[in-house]
Amino acid sequence: MGTTPTFFAAHSDDAETPLLRDAVDGAVDYRGRPVARSASGGWRSAGFIIGVEVGERVAYYGICSNLINYLTGPLGQSTAAAAANVNAWSGTASLSPLVGAFVADSFLGRYRTIVGASLLYILGLGLLTLSAMIPSSGTTDCQSNGTIQTSSCFPPLHQVVLFFFSLYLVAFAQGGHKPCVQAFGADQFDGQNPEECKAKSSFFNWWYFCMCGGMLVTLLILNYIQDNLNWGLGFGIPCAYMAAALVLFLLGTKTYRYSFKNDERSPFLRIGSVFATAARNWKTTTMALVAEEESRGTLPYEGSGQFKFLNKALLSSDGSKGDGKVCTFGEVEEAKSVLRLTPIWATSLVYAVVFAQSSTFFTKQGVTMDRSITPGFDVPPASLQSFISLSVVLFIPIYDRVFVPLVRGFTQRPSGITMLQRIGTGMFLSAVSMVVAALVEMKRLETAREHGLVDKPNATVPMSVWWLIPQYVLFGISDVFTMVGLQEFFYDQVPSELRSVGLSLYLSIFGVGNFLSSFLVSAIAEATGGNGRESWFANNLNRAHLDNFYWLLAGLSALELVVYLYFAKSYIYNRSSTT
Repeated sequence: MGTTPTFFAAHSDDAETPLLRDAVDGAVDYRGRPVARSASGGWRSAGFIIGVEVGERVAYYGICSNLINYLTGPLGQSTAAAAANVNAWSGTASLSPLVGAFVADSFLGRYRTIVGASLLYILGLGLLTLSAMIPSSGTTDCQSNGTIQTSSCFPPLHQVVLFFFSLYLVAFAQGGHKPCVQAFGADQFDGQNPEECKAKSSFFNWWYFCMCGGMLVTLLILNYIQDNLNWGLGFGIPCAYMAAALVLFLLGTKTYRYSFKNDERSPFLRIGSVFATAARNWKTTTMALVAEEESRGTLPYEGSGQFKFLNKALLSSDGSKGDGKVCTFGEVEEAKSVLRLTPIWATSLVYAVVFAQSSTFFTKQGVTMDRSITPGFDVPPASLQSFISLSVVLFIPIYDRVFVPLVRGFTQRPSGITMLQRIGTGMFLSAVSMVVAALVEMKRLETAREHGLVDKPNATVPMSVWWLIPQYVLFGISDVFTMVGLQEFFYDQVPSELRSVGLSLYLSIFGVGNFLSSFLVSAIAEATGGNGRESWFANNLNRAHLDNFYWLLAGLSALELVVYLYFAKSYIYNRSSTT
């Protein structure tokens, strides 16, 4: 007897039938052989993949959650400059997955891309740790816990260069890691199998649950180490976490389901060919072929009536069926499914701008407030972000185990409500969170004026930092709706071969959102400062006007929601959608 799996070893039709029935269509094992459902995938394999994601989130948030305090502390930057740098880096980290997803879906595959990106991640974190450990003179005043730096804070140039090189190396490593890990995890569930279809919908919920659990540990422990012990140690621990996560991921290699790659053209080439052919035929007015298919009712599905200009890719330049060089209906529908995502992508950008504030200005607000719990112990301001993760960890089980089954009984949908309904609900909560943030900031400024602290930026405003908790909690609950909803939407609504790209499109929302936030902050600082006036983002927050900025974001969020609802109402889901 050899070691060949039984579904290869059987030869008789009677013996082969039940074994082939257990095979998963479109999936192979790590050796490229057909894979059995009972011996692969599911939650068993997803557990390893979720594990590597938790490690990556610990590493990423071990940097970004407290980055603004490192920039305004050891690196001596102003509050506005630091916020702009944090947004620029976060934007790069969220846009780079577009490149990583292209490489994964066209060349390396998701598994190899994850391994390569993890190694690059570990290198970047190691160099970042080294940059924080470089001894420098004349920077003692910069080591304060996020307070306003003094003019004597000038770190050595080589330290700054190494720090930013390492920082952006991590950003590019995330580009290969982030979209592939989640897509690879969802690939472990067969959407055509009723039970695994339900499990896939739950996967996105529990994925975010575990991810936020890792973030919670980071915010409670690493931020304290960075603020009170040592920045080198605070960056070194994420490096060790990432190395352990890679080992865990490799342990599951033999249990994973891998997407089957055929010899057809790359999906990028197919979709690009549709747009190129339609553009080439833009003057063609004879659409007899398409009209005939429409009259027969043989177009692939309801959404075929949208974006009719792409139907010109079905025709040759003379308006008739071509000589084999024109595109097929299936290829045109692929292109339409990607184009259909554009309005949803665009109307989610303001949500991403709001999301960027939790790790920048929310944190700087916390620095100015009373953070004492017991004598001698102050809560690290960046640790307040843990309430976002805590809200997610507490609310996701309620959503998945109570809300979804309850609503499913009325809607008959596996996920309870549609993905777009879920996203819109979170957008509304996000707008409410900015209203709450604006009101709290108005209260903080009033307290500072009442106690004569307007011109004392390093003095603690006698107002408990716990006033900030409601806005963090609302952020967390909105994430359960919008963040998870966007993940599932951009995975589910693209062709199966482009799912890494789909998730990278979701991530790019937050990349562009961070750049928009950076641009908005810089433009407002320029417009509101100068001529003896303090800008909305003055280093002395007691003279700044963050409340005005929050009111602006609340108004933009309300406008975004109206536009989003218009497009969401007319959206046509793909035939393969599980929602």
